[in-house]
Amino acid sequence: MQKTMLTFLGQVRDKLLQNAKIEEGNTVLDVGTGDGLIAFAALDQVGKQGKVIFSDISQDLLDHCQSLAEKLGIVDRCQFLKASVDNLTDLDNASVDIITVRSVLIYVEAKHSAFKEFYRVLKPGGRLSIFEPINRFGYNPVNIFRGYNVGPIIDIVEKISKIYSLIQPLRTDPMLDFDERDLFNMAEKARFGEIHLELHADMTSIPAVKWETMLRMTGNPRIPTLEEAMKQALTDEEIEKLTNHLRPMVEAGQGTWKRAAAYLWAQKVCS
Repeated sequence: MQKTMLTFLGQVRDKLLQNAKIEEGNTVLDVGTGDGLIAFAALDQVGKQGKVIFSDISQDLLDHCQSLAEKLGIVDRCQFLKASVDNLTDLDNASVDIITVRSVLIYVEAKHSAFKEFYRVLKPGGRLSIFEPINRFGYNPVNIFRGYNVGPIIDIVEKISKIYSLIQPLRTDPMLDFDERDLFNMAEKARFGEIHLELHADMTSIPAVKWETMLRMTGNPRIPTLEEAMKQALTDEEIEKLTNHLRPMVEAGQGTWKRAAAYLWAQKVCS
């Protein structure tokens, strides 16, 4: 599983940087840099005359990236900026050539403000390259829970689903309140002149996993695990019924996954 994830992240990194079209000497702003997956790769492309700005709201992650940069002897070509994606006020207007964003906007309520900031700090002709999961695409239809058919116990599953929907309402939660068309529209409203978008969508079989593993899984850091939700919402009898129905399918790999992600890249074209 970990190997598969690392392969996927490598593919995302390569595609995102390809869309960015980085040139030697560029200044690249990596927004929501995290552990520096995109930023460190961008350093190879900007060359000795270029610079990469590692930007994140987490000082711990920035410190981690700075420590790695020092060990690699490349810290002189790096800048570390603590800032939120929708408030880049420490950066001057028209100060960067490239902006890269990976899986960041799904955590941001003020997405329109983020796009305006991207446009503001980019130089004329500057480019924006984004990768974002489109979580609404995989939103479960009736009788499906986490990719498994739960029609016979739908009344029980609805009690669990209610817990999740109260924490993350479909229409208002940042992780769920947008799709690829919204990203395109936000880029257009922010006055980007050239905009391109690719949607990658897949439906695949869910690999068989142990029931104990399934119980500890959570769709994202903001919601409880399945086990926690079951204990919160269900009686002991209902937990037993759900387990008897769902466990055999989970351990036999009898579910399907629907996932989608969007790559968007755009240019600041000034007349």
